[in-house]
Amino acid sequence: MVNGRIAQELPARELAADTALQERLLGVRSNGDEEEAAQPEASTAPVRVFTVRRAHAESDASSLPPPVRTVRGINRWNAGTDEITDRVLEPGAPLTATLSPEGRGSEDKDSLPRSRERTGAREESAEIFTFPVAATTARAAYVAGTFDTKGRELNYLKQCLERRGLRVVTVDLSTSGKPSSASVHPREVARHHPQGEAAVFSGDRGNSVTAMALAFERFVLTRRDLSGLIGAGGSGGTTLATQGMRALPVGLPKVMVSTMASGDTRGYVGPSDICMMYSITDVSGINRISERVLANAAHALAGMMAHAATLPASTSKPAIGLTMFGVTTPCVQAVTRMLADDHDCLVFHATGVGGQSMEKLADSGLLQGVIDVSTTEVADEIVGGVLSAGPTRMDVFARHALPYVGSCGALDMVNWGAWDTVPERFRSRRLYKHNASVTLMRTTADECRAIGEFIARKLNAMQGPVRFLIPEGGVSQIDRPGQPFHDPEADRALFTAIETNFRAGPDRQLKRLPLHINDEAFAQALVAAWREVAAPRQHARSALA
Repeated sequence: MVNGRIAQELPARELAADTALQERLLGVRSNGDEEEAAQPEASTAPVRVFTVRRAHAESDASSLPPPVRTVRGINRWNAGTDEITDRVLEPGAPLTATLSPEGRGSEDKDSLPRSRERTGAREESAEIFTFPVAATTARAAYVAGTFDTKGRELNYLKQCLERRGLRVVTVDLSTSGKPSSASVHPREVARHHPQGEAAVFSGDRGNSVTAMALAFERFVLTRRDLSGLIGAGGSGGTTLATQGMRALPVGLPKVMVSTMASGDTRGYVGPSDICMMYSITDVSGINRISERVLANAAHALAGMMAHAATLPASTSKPAIGLTMFGVTTPCVQAVTRMLADDHDCLVFHATGVGGQSMEKLADSGLLQGVIDVSTTEVADEIVGGVLSAGPTRMDVFARHALPYVGSCGALDMVNWGAWDTVPERFRSRRLYKHNASVTLMRTTADECRAIGEFIARKLNAMQGPVRFLIPEGGVSQIDRPGQPFHDPEADRALFTAIETNFRAGPDRQLKRLPLHINDEAFAQALVAAWREVAAPRQHARSALA
């Protein structure tokens, strides 16, 4: 049991017959011998280690475990009181620890495994822990999946990760009700569902999988030691694991080995940075192919966890999101150029998932605000095109009071794939072949009216300062006089719908400008609007600094 809850179940006969398992679960040896643990195989390569020097009140050698080359199960410590050095340990060099009586925090007392080797007297000594980098923090790699059907493959991932010196937590997402060998039992995950575990184990397989995915999404957000997540499975297992992955912050390593990875993965990856690896063979047993693929996936996760990217100097600047489409590129590039000196400008391609990605960062507190030039995804949502960001587009700004500057970029078009993929009912509409893979369709006055009403509702719900700029001269590169999508009547319907339904206020303004969206002057107006809404937040940041 862990924290009063059952963490693992197995038949009593199996436990009674496995002495090694008993010792591992109980953390004791079955005899009183002081024999040393078997040393790991000699390595031919140097090992990078941290050395942590710390003072402690207790130094009872009888409680020390045998020497180990890789330390696991560390909880946490106050790094501010330690001396930490980073060096390379040559092959065969010992890992040592000595102890001192200078005070240890109670929460750390049992959290750091120590070596038996000691130097110095009990009353006059210093404690030195030396261990590989991968095991120097409370961080853990999580392996998640359906252990009732994929247990062998998932445990192989676990073994690969442990060989890299990582602490591993296995999470069972099975809904069959069978016994589980994972660190976290399916019922423990299921308890995170809003309606409790009964909602997961309902007897209906389809509903159970959907409910378990939601429970797992909520479960991962409670795990403070989760520093990487990997899964393996077919369509069901991929659906379960990736829903939890999508809930995690951008930048936290996520790897999914799946039979579904060689195809349309948008439903699994969404706006997240999940690494999808095609399994080649089915995730069904360990063979000469699956062994290599699963090992590569595990090692990729271990590498990402061990070698976090060094943040660039631009991280000292406030980050803002901008949306761009091919037909609004001149505008966004001009805005970025004007703001680059004092802002980290993150540009998102407004292809549906691009808008979702920007808003995920905003929801995660990673953006100071946005300049939403290209709201074109709304047109696809209203009309039914292929690049919709969904009905929740712009809702994040109703949850967070972030500065918002927006415009009507590319609302003159709905997106389809290749020419022959345009639905039959739209074949008579004004179409434009953007390239071999993209066909654009001009929005009508009625569609523009509905789009404008949608945007106005979203603007009215925003909690932060709002500036929305309307380019009366056209909303895209092909919406100019003489261009294929020039339609003043449709544009007027769009602009009027936004203006009529928009609720203005002291810090909520709508401006109509006699400019085309790609005019340099319009980009300057967007920048001026941004500096206006962002100024109070920047002043507040300066005051706190």
